[in-house]
Amino acid sequence: MENVVQEKVHNLESDNNYTFRIRTFNNISTKGLSQFSLDTFDVGPELDNADAYICRSHKLHGNTFQDTVKAIGRAGAGVNNIPVDECTKTGIVVFNSPGANANAVKELVVAGMILASRDIIGGVNFVQSIANEGDDLLPLVEKNKATFSGTELSGKTLGVVGLGAIGLQVANVGLSLGMNVQGFDPFISVDAAWELSSQVSPSGSLERLIRESDYISVHVPYTDNTKGFINAERIEAMKSGAVLLNFSRNGLVDEVAMKSALNDGHVKCYVSDFPNPLLVNHPKVISIPHLGASTKEAEDNCAVMVANQLNDFLLNGNITNSVNFPSIKLDRSTPYRVTVVNRNVPKMIGHLSSIIADANVNISEMVNKSRNDIAYNMIDLDQPLNQQVIDQILNVDGVIRVRELPVYS
Repeated sequence: MENVVQEKVHNLESDNNYTFRIRTFNNISTKGLSQFSLDTFDVGPELDNADAYICRSHKLHGNTFQDTVKAIGRAGAGVNNIPVDECTKTGIVVFNSPGANANAVKELVVAGMILASRDIIGGVNFVQSIANEGDDLLPLVEKNKATFSGTELSGKTLGVVGLGAIGLQVANVGLSLGMNVQGFDPFISVDAAWELSSQVSPSGSLERLIRESDYISVHVPYTDNTKGFINAERIEAMKSGAVLLNFSRNGLVDEVAMKSALNDGHVKCYVSDFPNPLLVNHPKVISIPHLGASTKEAEDNCAVMVANQLNDFLLNGNITNSVNFPSIKLDRSTPYRVTVVNRNVPKMIGHLSSIIADANVNISEMVNKSRNDIAYNMIDLDQPLNQQVIDQILNVDGVIRVRELPVYS
C-alpha cells in the first residue's frame, strides 16, 4: 500500500456491557434501522464516538474519522460519496448493498425502453395541450394520434452490458417481453451465471453486442477506467436507430459524441437516469431524475442489507459485501475473538501467532484473507489477551487496527 500513514488503533469492545453507537446520515429506512437491537446499539444522527456510520448519499469526503469508527455502511450500491482509499488506510471497512435495489432499477429500465419505443411522453404532452378543447378533444386526439406511433419491443434485440445483480434481471425480463437478448460481461460471477436465463445469448465481444442490438442497456460501475465507457467510437458502431439506456452511473457516456449521434439520427433515443446539462433539453433524450432506486421497497431492502452486514461485523467481525476488504466469515468457536487489520506483507500470520503463543494463549481457529494491499485476520482464543499482548501486536510493523470483540456467550 503506497504512501500509507500507518495508524495504530485498538478498539476494545469485549466488555459485556459495551453498546455500539451507529451514526446515521440521510433518512435511513426505519425497517433497516430496526435490525439494530436496542440492547446492544444506540442509533441516531448526532452521536459522537460512533463505531459505525450508515448513509445513503451524504458525502463523507473531507471528514476526519475518529478512531472509534470501524465501518461505514452505504445503503445503496455506489460508494462515490465515501473516501474509500482513506478508509482502507486506517482499517475502516466500507460496506454497500449490491443488488438490494436491482428490481427497482430493472423496472425503470423497462419503462425507459417503452418510453423510447412509443412516444408516450409526446402523446401525454399533446393531450395536456388540448385539454381545454371541450367537445373537440376526442376528434383532435384521433386526428393527431398517428404522430405519436412507435414500435414494439417484441422481436427486437436487447444487448445488456454488465451482468451483475441489475444487468442479469434486465436480461431476464427482456426475454419475458419477447426480445432477443444477448449479454456481455467477461467478469460475470458464478452466482450471477446461475441466475441468468440460459436463453440469454453470450456475446463474443462488446463490439459485436453494440453492433447488433436495437436497445443497449449499460450496467457497469463508474471508475477511472470506465469514464466515457460509451465513447464516440462505440456510439458510431451502434446500429442505426438504436436506443441507449444508462441507468448505471453518470460519466459512463460521452455526452458530446452522443449529442452528435442524436442530431444526425444515428441514435434514435438516449434514456438516462442522470440528467446532463448538454443533453437535458434535446428532443431525443429522456432524462429521468435518478429514480432508479427511489422506491420504498428498494430503500428498505438496501437499509436492511447494510444494517445486517454492520451487525455481523461489529458483533462477530465477519465481512460481507465490502468494497475495500475481503469477504470473510468464521463461526464462533470460543467466547474470545480478536481481529487484526494489517498491510498485506509477508510473515504477518507468523508474527501474530508467535506473540499469542508466547503469552500461553491457545488459538482455537484463525483465518486470514487479503484484498489488494490490505489483509484481515480473525482469531478465536481460549482466553482473552491482556493489554501487554495487545500492545505487542500493535507494535508489529504493518498492523493498522486491533479489535477485541464482544464476548460470545
